[in-house]
Amino acid sequence: MKPLKFIFLFLFVFFIFSCGTDPNVGEGYDYAITNVNLITMTSDKVVTGQVVYVKDGVIQKIVNEKHFMPSQAATIIDAKEAYLVPGLTEMHAHIPPPGPGPDKTLETLFLYLSQGVTTIRGMLGHPEHLKLREQVMAGEILGPRIFTSGPSFNGNSVPTGASAVKLVKEQKEMGYDFMKLHPGIKLSVFDSMVTAAKEVGQTYSGHVSVFVGIRHALEAGYGTVDHVDGYVEGLVPDTLGLDPESNGFFGVDWVPYADMGLLDELIQKTLANKVAIVPTQSLFDRWISTKSADVLLAEPEMIYMSKQTRANWKRSKESFLSGPTFSEANANRLNEIRKVMIKKMHEAGVPIILGSDAPQVFNVPGFSAHHELKSMIDCGLTPYEALKAGTVNSAVFFNQKGKFGEVSEGASADLVLVKANPLDDIANMSKIQWVMVRGKLLDRQFIDGELAKIAALYEE
Repeated sequence: MKPLKFIFLFLFVFFIFSCGTDPNVGEGYDYAITNVNLITMTSDKVVTGQVVYVKDGVIQKIVNEKHFMPSQAATIIDAKEAYLVPGLTEMHAHIPPPGPGPDKTLETLFLYLSQGVTTIRGMLGHPEHLKLREQVMAGEILGPRIFTSGPSFNGNSVPTGASAVKLVKEQKEMGYDFMKLHPGIKLSVFDSMVTAAKEVGQTYSGHVSVFVGIRHALEAGYGTVDHVDGYVEGLVPDTLGLDPESNGFFGVDWVPYADMGLLDELIQKTLANKVAIVPTQSLFDRWISTKSADVLLAEPEMIYMSKQTRANWKRSKESFLSGPTFSEANANRLNEIRKVMIKKMHEAGVPIILGSDAPQVFNVPGFSAHHELKSMIDCGLTPYEALKAGTVNSAVFFNQKGKFGEVSEGASADLVLVKANPLDDIANMSKIQWVMVRGKLLDRQFIDGELAKIAALYEE
Protein backbone atom coordinates (compact mmCIF):
# COMPACT_ATOMS: atom_id res chain seq x y z
CA MET A 1 0.00 0.00 0.00
CA LYS A 2 2.84 2.38 0.73
CA PRO A 3 4.05 2.45 -2.88
CA LEU A 4 0.46 3.13 -3.99
CA LYS A 5 0.11 5.99 -1.49
CA PHE A 6 3.36 7.46 -2.75
CA ILE A 7 2.13 7.31 -6.33
CA PHE A 8 -1.16 9.05 -5.42
CA LEU A 9 0.76 11.71 -3.49
CA PHE A 10 3.10 12.29 -6.45
CA LEU A 11 0.18 12.58 -8.87
CA PHE A 12 -1.60 15.01 -6.55
CA VAL A 13 1.44 17.29 -6.25
CA PHE A 14 2.01 17.08 -10.01
CA PHE A 15 -1.64 18.03 -10.63
CA ILE A 16 -1.40 21.06 -8.34
CA PHE A 17 1.74 22.40 -9.98
CA SER A 18 0.65 21.67 -13.54
CA CYS A 19 -2.87 23.10 -13.24
CA GLY A 20 -2.18 25.96 -10.86
CA THR A 21 -1.58 29.57 -11.94
CA ASP A 22 1.53 30.56 -13.79
CA PRO A 23 4.05 31.82 -11.20
CA ASN A 24 4.44 34.96 -13.29
CA VAL A 25 0.70 35.58 -13.27
CA GLY A 26 -0.02 35.91 -9.57
CA GLU A 27 -3.77 35.50 -9.19
CA GLY A 28 -4.36 35.76 -12.93
CA TYR A 29 -4.48 38.43 -15.59
CA ASP A 30 -7.05 41.22 -15.59
CA TYR A 31 -7.61 40.93 -19.34
CA ALA A 32 -6.84 38.63 -22.22
CA ILE A 33 -7.31 40.37 -25.58
CA THR A 34 -7.73 37.53 -28.06
CA ASN A 35 -7.93 37.06 -31.81
CA VAL A 36 -6.17 40.37 -32.39
CA ASN A 37 -3.85 41.80 -35.02
CA LEU A 38 -0.99 43.71 -33.46
CA ILE A 39 0.66 46.86 -34.74
CA THR A 40 3.41 46.82 -32.16
CA MET A 41 5.29 49.87 -33.47
CA THR A 42 8.52 47.96 -32.88
CA SER A 43 8.32 47.12 -36.60
CA ASP A 44 6.11 47.95 -39.57
CA LYS A 45 4.70 44.42 -39.75
CA VAL A 46 1.25 43.36 -38.58
CA VAL A 47 1.41 40.36 -36.25
CA THR A 48 -1.77 38.33 -36.67
CA GLY A 49 -3.60 35.91 -34.38
CA GLN A 50 -2.24 37.15 -31.06
CA VAL A 51 -3.35 37.22 -27.43
CA VAL A 52 -2.34 40.14 -25.20
CA TYR A 53 -2.49 39.63 -21.45
CA VAL A 54 -2.85 42.70 -19.21
CA LYS A 55 -2.46 42.90 -15.45
CA ASP A 56 -2.11 45.91 -13.13
CA GLY A 57 -2.03 48.32 -16.04
CA VAL A 58 0.87 46.61 -17.81
CA ILE A 59 1.14 44.31 -20.83
CA GLN A 60 2.40 41.18 -19.11
CA LYS A 61 2.54 38.66 -21.93
CA ILE A 62 1.89 38.33 -25.66
CA VAL A 63 1.40 34.87 -27.18
CA ASN A 64 0.14 33.25 -30.33
CA GLU A 65 -3.56 32.38 -30.30
CA LYS A 66 -2.81 28.66 -30.17
CA HIS A 67 -1.27 29.12 -26.70
CA PHE A 68 -4.29 30.94 -25.26
CA MET A 69 -5.40 29.71 -21.81
CA PRO A 70 -8.84 31.16 -20.91
CA SER A 71 -8.52 30.21 -17.25
CA GLN A 72 -5.72 32.70 -16.75
CA ALA A 73 -7.75 35.89 -17.31
CA ALA A 74 -10.59 37.44 -15.38
CA THR A 75 -11.99 39.10 -18.51
CA ILE A 76 -11.61 37.89 -22.08
CA ILE A 77 -12.02 40.39 -24.92
CA ASP A 78 -12.46 38.90 -28.38
CA ALA A 79 -10.99 41.48 -30.75
CA LYS A 80 -12.47 39.68 -33.77
CA GLU A 81 -9.38 40.31 -35.90
CA ALA A 82 -9.40 44.07 -35.29
CA TYR A 83 -6.13 45.97 -34.94
CA LEU A 84 -4.48 46.82 -31.63
CA VAL A 85 -2.17 49.84 -31.63
CA PRO A 86 -0.45 51.81 -28.88
CA GLY A 87 -2.21 54.87 -27.50
CA LEU A 88 -1.24 58.13 -29.19
CA THR A 89 0.81 60.91 -27.62
CA GLU A 90 -0.21 64.54 -28.13
CA MET A 91 3.03 66.49 -27.67
CA HIS A 92 1.53 69.97 -27.93
CA ALA A 93 -1.52 69.80 -25.72
CA HIS A 94 -3.16 72.35 -23.48
CA ILE A 95 -4.98 71.71 -20.22
CA PRO A 96 -7.41 74.39 -19.03
CA PRO A 97 -6.03 76.38 -16.09
CA PRO A 98 -8.23 76.89 -13.03
CA GLY A 99 -10.26 80.06 -13.13
CA PRO A 100 -13.74 81.55 -12.98
CA GLY A 101 -16.55 79.60 -14.54
CA PRO A 102 -16.99 75.85 -15.07
CA ASP A 103 -13.90 73.67 -14.74
CA LYS A 104 -13.33 72.15 -18.19
CA THR A 105 -10.33 70.07 -17.15
CA LEU A 106 -12.05 66.71 -16.88
CA GLU A 107 -13.94 67.04 -20.16
CA THR A 108 -10.75 68.12 -21.95
CA LEU A 109 -8.85 65.12 -20.60
CA PHE A 110 -11.66 62.82 -21.68
CA LEU A 111 -11.77 64.27 -25.18
CA TYR A 112 -8.12 63.31 -25.56
CA LEU A 113 -8.82 59.76 -24.31
CA SER A 114 -11.91 59.34 -26.48
CA GLN A 115 -9.72 59.57 -29.58
CA GLY A 116 -7.01 57.23 -28.36
CA VAL A 117 -4.63 59.85 -26.95
CA THR A 118 -3.27 58.28 -23.77
CA THR A 119 -0.30 60.61 -23.16
CA ILE A 120 -0.14 64.39 -23.42
CA ARG A 121 2.54 67.03 -23.00
CA GLY A 122 0.93 70.14 -21.51
CA MET A 123 2.49 73.21 -23.10
CA LEU A 124 1.22 75.93 -20.78
CA GLY A 125 1.50 74.72 -17.23
CA HIS A 126 0.02 75.81 -13.92
CA PRO A 127 0.75 74.70 -10.35
CA GLU A 128 -2.57 72.82 -10.30
CA HIS A 129 -1.34 70.71 -13.22
CA LEU A 130 1.37 69.22 -11.00
CA LYS A 131 -1.31 67.86 -8.70
CA LEU A 132 -3.41 66.77 -11.68
CA ARG A 133 -0.45 64.85 -13.10
CA GLU A 134 -0.18 62.80 -9.89
CA GLN A 135 -3.94 62.29 -9.54
CA VAL A 136 -4.15 60.89 -13.06
CA MET A 137 -1.29 58.44 -12.50
CA ALA A 138 -2.80 57.37 -9.17
CA GLY A 139 -6.10 56.59 -10.91
CA GLU A 140 -7.99 59.23 -8.96
CA ILE A 141 -8.85 61.12 -12.16
CA LEU A 142 -9.49 59.60 -15.57
CA GLY A 143 -7.09 61.07 -18.06
CA PRO A 144 -4.03 60.54 -20.23
CA ARG A 145 -0.53 60.41 -18.74
CA ILE A 146 0.65 64.01 -18.31
CA PHE A 147 4.00 65.68 -18.80
CA THR A 148 3.70 69.36 -18.00
CA SER A 149 5.66 72.54 -18.45
CA GLY A 150 5.56 75.37 -16.01
CA PRO A 151 4.07 78.79 -16.78
CA SER A 152 5.41 80.44 -19.91
CA PHE A 153 8.84 82.03 -20.36
CA ASN A 154 8.21 85.04 -22.59
CA GLY A 155 9.14 88.67 -23.06
CA ASN A 156 6.83 89.76 -20.27
CA SER A 157 7.44 87.02 -17.68
CA VAL A 158 11.24 87.17 -18.01
CA PRO A 159 12.22 90.73 -19.04
CA THR A 160 15.71 90.38 -17.54
CA GLY A 161 18.36 87.72 -17.18
CA ALA A 162 17.97 87.74 -13.40
CA SER A 163 14.21 87.15 -13.64
CA ALA A 164 14.80 84.28 -16.07
CA VAL A 165 17.33 82.59 -13.77
CA LYS A 166 14.93 82.97 -10.83
CA LEU A 167 12.03 81.42 -12.75
CA VAL A 168 14.17 78.52 -13.98
CA LYS A 169 15.11 77.60 -10.41
CA GLU A 170 11.57 78.01 -9.12
CA GLN A 171 10.08 75.75 -11.79
CA LYS A 172 12.75 73.10 -11.26
CA GLU A 173 12.08 73.06 -7.51
CA MET A 174 8.33 72.81 -8.07
CA GLY A 175 8.78 69.69 -10.20
CA TYR A 176 7.70 70.74 -13.68
CA ASP A 177 8.87 68.36 -16.39
CA PHE A 178 10.26 71.09 -18.65
CA MET A 179 10.10 74.79 -19.50
CA LYS A 180 7.81 76.27 -22.16
CA LEU A 181 9.24 79.11 -24.25
CA HIS A 182 7.07 81.72 -25.94
CA PRO A 183 8.02 84.64 -28.24
CA GLY A 184 9.50 87.92 -27.09
CA ILE A 185 12.52 86.72 -25.10
CA LYS A 186 15.54 88.96 -25.66
CA LEU A 187 18.82 87.32 -26.69
CA SER A 188 20.75 88.14 -23.50
CA VAL A 189 17.82 86.96 -21.36
CA PHE A 190 17.62 83.75 -23.36
CA ASP A 191 21.30 83.03 -22.83
CA SER A 192 21.00 83.58 -19.07
CA MET A 193 17.99 81.28 -19.00
CA VAL A 194 19.79 78.54 -20.94
CA THR A 195 22.82 78.67 -18.64
CA ALA A 196 20.62 78.38 -15.55
CA ALA A 197 18.53 75.59 -17.07
CA LYS A 198 21.60 73.52 -17.90
CA GLU A 199 22.96 74.01 -14.39
CA VAL A 200 19.82 72.56 -12.79
CA GLY A 201 19.13 69.97 -15.52
CA GLN A 202 15.92 71.47 -16.86
CA THR A 203 14.95 71.17 -20.54
CA TYR A 204 13.07 73.70 -22.62
CA SER A 205 10.82 73.52 -25.67
CA GLY A 206 8.40 75.60 -27.70
CA HIS A 207 8.64 78.77 -29.75
CA VAL A 208 11.75 80.53 -31.02
CA SER A 209 11.95 84.24 -30.28
CA VAL A 210 12.79 86.42 -33.28
CA PHE A 211 15.40 88.11 -31.07
CA VAL A 212 17.14 84.74 -30.63
CA GLY A 213 16.80 83.22 -34.10
CA ILE A 214 16.60 79.58 -35.09
CA ARG A 215 20.34 78.97 -35.42
CA HIS A 216 21.18 80.25 -31.96
CA ALA A 217 18.17 78.42 -30.55
CA LEU A 218 19.30 75.11 -32.05
CA GLU A 219 22.83 75.57 -30.74
CA ALA A 220 21.34 76.17 -27.28
CA GLY A 221 19.88 72.67 -27.34
CA TYR A 222 16.09 72.94 -27.41
CA GLY A 223 14.25 69.74 -26.56
CA THR A 224 11.71 70.37 -29.30
CA VAL A 225 11.08 73.29 -31.60
CA ASP A 226 7.30 73.43 -31.88
CA HIS A 227 5.32 74.67 -34.90
CA VAL A 228 8.62 74.55 -36.89
CA ASP A 229 8.93 78.04 -35.43
CA GLY A 230 11.81 80.17 -36.67
CA TYR A 231 12.71 77.99 -39.64
CA VAL A 232 11.04 80.14 -42.30
CA GLU A 233 12.85 83.17 -40.89
CA GLY A 234 16.05 81.09 -40.98
CA LEU A 235 15.62 80.71 -44.75
CA VAL A 236 15.82 84.47 -45.24
CA PRO A 237 19.39 85.72 -45.85
CA ASP A 238 20.71 88.09 -43.18
CA THR A 239 22.09 90.27 -45.96
CA LEU A 240 18.57 91.52 -46.66
CA GLY A 241 18.58 93.30 -43.30
CA LEU A 242 14.87 92.76 -42.59
CA ASP A 243 13.39 93.92 -39.29
CA PRO A 244 12.95 90.72 -37.20
CA GLU A 245 9.58 91.93 -35.95
CA SER A 246 8.24 92.31 -39.50
CA ASN A 247 8.11 88.53 -40.07
CA GLY A 248 4.34 88.16 -39.56
CA PHE A 249 2.58 85.11 -38.18
CA PHE A 250 5.20 82.31 -38.12
CA GLY A 251 7.12 84.05 -40.87
CA VAL A 252 4.26 84.35 -43.37
CA ASP A 253 5.27 87.89 -44.39
CA TRP A 254 8.83 86.76 -45.11
CA VAL A 255 7.83 83.93 -47.44
CA PRO A 256 8.73 85.89 -50.60
CA TYR A 257 12.31 86.19 -49.34
CA ALA A 258 12.81 82.53 -48.34
CA ASP A 259 15.84 80.86 -49.90
CA MET A 260 15.25 77.09 -49.89
CA GLY A 261 18.95 76.63 -50.58
CA LEU A 262 19.56 77.39 -46.89
CA LEU A 263 17.36 74.51 -45.72
CA ASP A 264 20.00 71.77 -45.74
CA GLU A 265 22.25 73.78 -43.43
CA LEU A 266 19.37 74.29 -40.98
CA ILE A 267 18.55 70.59 -41.05
CA GLN A 268 22.16 69.63 -40.36
CA LYS A 269 22.26 72.04 -37.42
CA THR A 270 19.04 70.52 -36.10
CA LEU A 271 20.54 67.04 -36.32
CA ALA A 272 23.88 68.08 -34.81
CA ASN A 273 22.14 69.51 -31.75
CA LYS A 274 19.72 66.57 -31.39
CA VAL A 275 16.61 68.73 -31.53
CA ALA A 276 13.21 67.18 -32.28
CA ILE A 277 10.39 68.87 -34.17
CA VAL A 278 6.70 69.02 -33.21
CA PRO A 279 5.19 70.40 -36.45
CA THR A 280 1.54 71.08 -35.47
CA GLN A 281 0.94 71.21 -39.22
CA SER A 282 -2.79 70.54 -38.80
CA LEU A 283 -3.07 73.90 -37.02
CA PHE A 284 -1.62 75.64 -40.08
CA ASP A 285 -3.75 73.58 -42.48
CA ARG A 286 -6.82 74.81 -40.64
CA TRP A 287 -6.03 78.24 -39.22
CA ILE A 288 -3.61 79.66 -41.80
CA SER A 289 -5.32 78.10 -44.82
CA THR A 290 -7.90 79.92 -46.86
CA LYS A 291 -10.57 77.35 -45.92
CA SER A 292 -13.51 79.27 -44.44
CA ALA A 293 -14.28 79.29 -40.74
CA ASP A 294 -17.85 78.16 -41.39
CA VAL A 295 -16.66 75.03 -43.20
CA LEU A 296 -14.42 74.13 -40.27
CA LEU A 297 -17.13 74.88 -37.72
CA ALA A 298 -19.42 72.43 -39.52
CA GLU A 299 -17.14 69.50 -38.67
CA PRO A 300 -18.76 66.94 -36.33
CA GLU A 301 -16.34 67.34 -33.40
CA MET A 302 -17.17 71.03 -32.98
CA ILE A 303 -20.21 70.03 -30.89
CA TYR A 304 -17.80 69.36 -28.02
CA MET A 305 -16.67 72.99 -27.87
CA SER A 306 -18.64 75.80 -26.27
CA LYS A 307 -20.41 78.43 -28.34
CA GLN A 308 -18.00 81.04 -27.00
CA THR A 309 -14.95 78.98 -27.98
CA ARG A 310 -16.28 78.43 -31.49
CA ALA A 311 -17.03 82.14 -31.85
CA ASN A 312 -13.52 83.00 -30.69
CA TRP A 313 -12.02 80.59 -33.20
CA LYS A 314 -14.07 82.04 -36.04
CA ARG A 315 -13.13 85.58 -35.07
CA SER A 316 -9.44 84.66 -34.86
CA LYS A 317 -9.39 83.08 -38.32
CA GLU A 318 -11.38 85.84 -39.97
CA SER A 319 -9.13 88.43 -38.35
CA PHE A 320 -6.09 86.72 -39.85
CA LEU A 321 -7.67 86.47 -43.31
CA SER A 322 -8.70 90.13 -43.28
CA GLY A 323 -5.46 91.48 -41.81
CA PRO A 324 -3.75 94.44 -43.51
CA THR A 325 -0.73 92.35 -44.59
CA PHE A 326 -2.64 89.16 -45.45
CA SER A 327 -1.81 87.60 -48.79
CA GLU A 328 -3.49 84.41 -49.99
CA ALA A 329 -0.41 83.63 -52.07
CA ASN A 330 1.87 84.01 -49.02
CA ALA A 331 -0.42 81.86 -46.84
CA ASN A 332 -0.47 79.07 -49.41
CA ARG A 333 3.28 79.34 -49.96
CA LEU A 334 3.92 79.21 -46.20
CA ASN A 335 2.21 75.84 -45.96
CA GLU A 336 4.02 74.59 -49.08
CA ILE A 337 7.39 75.54 -47.55
CA ARG A 338 6.49 74.01 -44.20
CA LYS A 339 5.55 70.68 -45.78
CA VAL A 340 8.80 70.57 -47.73
CA MET A 341 10.75 71.33 -44.55
CA ILE A 342 8.96 68.66 -42.52
CA LYS A 343 9.49 66.01 -45.19
CA LYS A 344 13.17 66.83 -45.66
CA MET A 345 13.77 66.92 -41.91
CA HIS A 346 12.15 63.52 -41.56
CA GLU A 347 14.16 62.07 -44.45
CA ALA A 348 17.37 63.40 -42.89
CA GLY A 349 16.59 61.71 -39.58
CA VAL A 350 15.31 64.63 -37.50
CA PRO A 351 12.84 63.17 -34.96
CA ILE A 352 9.31 64.26 -35.86
CA ILE A 353 6.81 63.98 -32.99
CA LEU A 354 3.03 64.35 -33.22
CA GLY A 355 1.50 67.49 -31.79
CA SER A 356 -1.47 69.53 -32.94
CA ASP A 357 -1.87 72.36 -30.40
CA ALA A 358 -5.26 71.57 -28.92
CA PRO A 359 -7.57 73.06 -27.91
CA GLN A 360 -6.55 75.77 -30.33
CA VAL A 361 -8.16 77.36 -33.37
CA PHE A 362 -10.39 74.61 -34.90
CA ASN A 363 -8.37 71.87 -33.19
CA VAL A 364 -10.57 69.94 -30.77
CA PRO A 365 -8.62 67.87 -28.20
CA GLY A 366 -8.09 64.29 -29.36
CA PHE A 367 -9.76 64.77 -32.72
CA SER A 368 -6.96 67.09 -33.80
CA ALA A 369 -4.42 64.28 -33.33
CA HIS A 370 -6.10 62.50 -36.24
CA HIS A 371 -5.94 65.68 -38.33
CA GLU A 372 -2.23 65.85 -37.50
CA LEU A 373 -1.68 62.26 -38.62
CA LYS A 374 -3.33 63.15 -41.92
CA SER A 375 -1.18 66.28 -42.21
CA MET A 376 1.94 64.16 -41.78
CA ILE A 377 0.80 61.93 -44.64
CA ASP A 378 0.31 65.07 -46.72
CA CYS A 379 3.91 66.03 -45.90
CA GLY A 380 5.08 62.75 -47.41
CA LEU A 381 5.38 60.42 -44.42
CA THR A 382 4.00 56.89 -44.68
CA PRO A 383 1.23 55.77 -42.30
CA TYR A 384 3.78 53.80 -40.28
CA GLU A 385 6.09 56.82 -40.04
CA ALA A 386 3.20 59.05 -38.98
CA LEU A 387 2.20 56.53 -36.31
CA LYS A 388 5.79 56.41 -35.07
CA ALA A 389 5.63 60.17 -34.63
CA GLY A 390 2.57 59.69 -32.43
CA THR A 391 3.80 56.73 -30.41
CA VAL A 392 7.41 55.48 -30.21
CA ASN A 393 9.05 58.81 -30.98
CA SER A 394 7.49 60.52 -27.97
CA ALA A 395 8.55 57.69 -25.64
CA VAL A 396 12.10 57.94 -26.97
CA PHE A 397 12.02 61.71 -26.42
CA PHE A 398 11.14 61.18 -22.76
CA ASN A 399 13.76 58.41 -22.41
CA GLN A 400 10.94 55.95 -21.75
CA LYS A 401 11.12 53.67 -24.76
CA GLY A 402 9.48 50.36 -23.90
CA LYS A 403 7.40 51.94 -21.13
CA PHE A 404 4.72 53.34 -23.44
CA GLY A 405 4.19 54.00 -27.14
CA GLU A 406 4.41 50.36 -28.23
CA VAL A 407 2.60 47.05 -27.82
CA SER A 408 5.24 44.97 -26.08
CA GLU A 409 5.66 43.01 -22.88
CA GLY A 410 6.40 45.33 -19.99
CA ALA A 411 4.87 48.40 -21.63
CA SER A 412 2.00 50.33 -20.11
CA ALA A 413 -1.37 49.00 -21.26
CA ASP A 414 -2.20 52.16 -23.22
CA LEU A 415 -3.97 50.60 -26.17
CA VAL A 416 -6.46 51.43 -28.91
CA LEU A 417 -8.48 48.83 -30.81
CA VAL A 418 -9.46 50.01 -34.29
CA LYS A 419 -11.63 48.25 -36.85
CA ALA A 420 -9.25 48.41 -39.81
CA ASN A 421 -5.53 48.58 -40.47
CA PRO A 422 -4.16 52.14 -40.09
CA LEU A 423 -1.02 51.14 -41.99
CA ASP A 424 -3.25 50.83 -45.06
CA ASP A 425 -5.07 54.13 -44.41
CA ILE A 426 -4.22 56.45 -41.52
CA ALA A 427 -7.90 57.43 -41.34
CA ASN A 428 -8.53 54.00 -39.81
CA MET A 429 -6.98 55.27 -36.58
CA SER A 430 -10.21 57.12 -35.92
CA LYS A 431 -12.33 53.94 -36.24
CA ILE A 432 -12.02 53.24 -32.54
CA GLN A 433 -13.77 50.32 -30.88
CA TRP A 434 -12.31 50.87 -27.44
CA VAL A 435 -9.46 52.56 -25.61
CA MET A 436 -7.45 51.18 -22.71
CA VAL A 437 -5.50 53.63 -20.55
CA ARG A 438 -3.02 52.07 -18.10
CA GLY A 439 -5.17 48.95 -17.99
CA LYS A 440 -8.54 50.70 -17.59
CA LEU A 441 -10.93 49.73 -20.38
CA LEU A 442 -13.13 52.41 -21.95
CA ASP A 443 -15.54 50.60 -24.23
CA ARG A 444 -17.43 52.16 -27.12
CA GLN A 445 -20.64 52.52 -25.13
CA PHE A 446 -18.86 54.35 -22.32
CA ILE A 447 -16.98 56.62 -24.72
CA ASP A 448 -20.13 57.52 -26.64
CA GLY A 449 -22.03 58.14 -23.41
CA GLU A 450 -19.40 60.52 -22.05
CA LEU A 451 -19.11 62.34 -25.37
CA ALA A 452 -22.88 62.79 -25.41
CA LYS A 453 -22.71 64.39 -21.95
CA ILE A 454 -20.09 66.85 -23.14
CA ALA A 455 -22.06 67.71 -26.27
CA ALA A 456 -25.17 68.28 -24.16
CA LEU A 457 -23.35 71.00 -22.22
CA TYR A 458 -23.01 73.07 -25.39
CA GLU A 459 -26.31 72.46 -27.18
CA GLU A 460 -27.71 75.64 -28.62
